[in-house]
Amino acid sequence: MKSILFAGAIALALTVPAVAKPWVDWSPKKGVWQVTAVKVDPNHIDDYLTGLKKVWVPGEEYAKQHGLIDMYDVMVKVNAADGQANVLLVEHLTSFGMLDPNKKRDQDMEAAMTALMSEDQQKGMVEGFDKYRTFVGDDMWQSVEFAK
Repeated sequence: MKSILFAGAIALALTVPAVAKPWVDWSPKKGVWQVTAVKVDPNHIDDYLTGLKKVWVPGEEYAKQHGLIDMYDVMVKVNAADGQANVLLVEHLTSFGMLDPNKKRDQDMEAAMTALMSEDQQKGMVEGFDKYRTFVGDDMWQSVEFAK
């Protein structure tokens, strides 16, 4: 029994750990995920979601129609009263290049949003949100694909 354990220990010691290599074992996927984590008072999640539908979703639809993003989502944490972020706003930009400034695109988007709701209405809605929400994270993530 001791010789079997000794042989196993030697084999383990001689094993060289594998080193993962980008573009060999895994590859980054195109695009970037923008994930905004928000802590919303659990008693106001419905209000916040209703506001997002009026302000955020139309902006995401515009960005999607114009090829800036190809997907967006809102996620609500099931155990929302644990003191952490409980709403995630997620969008997938089609490439990192979409983060570059583009005067015409940016001004067109701003005009499209103002057509939906005046700047004063938008400001009032945001001020209302600020009473019960706090941004706790704004992260960028990149998906990876594993080699077969």
